[in-house]
Amino acid sequence: MASGLLITLEGIEGSGKSTQAALLRDTLLSERIPVSLTREPGGSPLAEQVRDLILQEGEEPLAPGAELLLFLAARAQHVARTIRPALERGEVVICDRFTDATVAYQGGGRTLPESILTTLNDWATGGIKPARTYLLDVPVELGLERAKRRTADLPDRFEKESGAFFEAVRARYLDLARREPERIVVLRGTDPEDILAHQIKADVHRILSGWSPNVPR
Repeated sequence: MASGLLITLEGIEGSGKSTQAALLRDTLLSERIPVSLTREPGGSPLAEQVRDLILQEGEEPLAPGAELLLFLAARAQHVARTIRPALERGEVVICDRFTDATVAYQGGGRTLPESILTTLNDWATGGIKPARTYLLDVPVELGLERAKRRTADLPDRFEKESGAFFEAVRARYLDLARREPERIVVLRGTDPEDILAHQIKADVHRILSGWSPNVPR
């Protein structure tokens, strides 16, 4: 179906994944490789509105099940309006968080059953899966400290979660990486930014060596 390539970056708050996603996008653009950078939750106008519902703390607490379904609604719209069309155009799609985040946050953090999460993820994505996922792993205390420094406004709902919540999220991410070592590459998020960028760039080039976008350059 799709001739493009989906690459995702994952990690807890303050892991540096958004920075590395942008650096990878810039690298590929400089090499005239067709690329789109997107994020979750969000990535399309309607999905960005759902993102606000998820992240902003309102008067009414958001139940874990409702939170999950909002994430999935945003993902289904994101895939339909942004990711799938870009893949069909033959682009490299770089996504800041994707389905693994749901397993880590709603499964590890919220303790929802993984079997349900996997089924709903498959439904929301129509079976689209990343060719490669880079998990930037950092200690929870460091990640939250970084996130606090970068937040100009009030922290969102997730940034207010406890250290124990993020320990559970991190543990689930690492468990996923152990289960899928061919797809998920674990990187030390404590390494310098340029070293991480070089590692990701080298690995992406290995993947691209056997891939040809079907759009003229």
